[in-house]
Amino acid sequence: MEGEMKNLILVWATALASLFSCHIISKSIAPGTKRLCAFFPIFCIFFYLPLLLTSVHFSGTISFFITWLATFKLLLFAFDKGPLYSDPPLPVSRFILTACVPIKISHKSTQVNGKGSKSIINYSVKFMVFVLLLKVYEYVGYFHPLVKMALFCVHIYVVLDLGLAVVAYAARAILGLELEPHFDEPYLATSLQDFWGKRWNLMVTGVLHPTVYLPVRSVSGRYLRKELAPFPAVIASFIVSGLMHELIFYYIGRLKPTWEVTWFFVLHGLLAGMEVVVKRIVGGRFRVPAVVSGPLALGLVMGSSFWLFFPPFLRCDTEVRSCKEFVAFLELVVRGRFVGANDVSCPYL
Repeated sequence: MEGEMKNLILVWATALASLFSCHIISKSIAPGTKRLCAFFPIFCIFFYLPLLLTSVHFSGTISFFITWLATFKLLLFAFDKGPLYSDPPLPVSRFILTACVPIKISHKSTQVNGKGSKSIINYSVKFMVFVLLLKVYEYVGYFHPLVKMALFCVHIYVVLDLGLAVVAYAARAILGLELEPHFDEPYLATSLQDFWGKRWNLMVTGVLHPTVYLPVRSVSGRYLRKELAPFPAVIASFIVSGLMHELIFYYIGRLKPTWEVTWFFVLHGLLAGMEVVVKRIVGGRFRVPAVVSGPLALGLVMGSSFWLFFPPFLRCDTEVRSCKEFVAFLELVVRGRFVGANDVSCPYL
């Protein structure tokens, strides 16, 4: 664990120095292809950094924050677009923070209905669910595989929502600005388009929309009818998301890709794309009641996750390694010392 912490410090120091150099480069190179080429060595560094880490939490976090989000933000910034672009330019501290953590400044007033900042009760309930899951995992050997996958699905959502909320809170304290939530209660989704576009991991949606969807939508609009033009753009966005998830899974498990995760996103891209096209064609003349479309959409997400998403994720022994790392972290906090993964117990083992 001690060696991993040292590598983590090295990785973050490298990432911060790289982002600082991008801020300097932007002052001397005009936006466009030349600036993009100047950023290319930084992209290579960002794709290499997760390989220096072995833990599930550290490699997963760095690959998501730096390899995916920061790289895509810099792609936009190369052309004076995206959250890193501002006139006047962002101060270097805010530039680096915006680039390396998944934050998005809200331009709307804070609300209490789930669209703005969530209440402490909301996060308290999710934390209690997380603690309850840790207790339930002691009996996981008695559960059916489908039940274990369902529990792990809840685990992923709760951990992501709580973890990203902590990041947003820290960024809010530093920047003094209100930030948008990363999730908007995805279990309340009324359709696949609503789930993926407005409720699940909004930081990914926010970065894929300008980098993939809009360029492809612009091109397809020249050759397809207005109702059909969004379809290729939706498919392209989901394909890119699938490939990036495949890469993150590789960083976590170091296993040869099976492409199941990519096919998961291709499937949902096809379904969401068809949903968008059908809605445009019918023009609101027919609408499936939310009480029907909501459970159907969530059922499709859960069912296809069991089929394509979770198997490669669990094949990396992610749940076992994650549990051991969490116990090791508790040992570090409580006892004030580093412990190795083999020195701790885990309810999975």
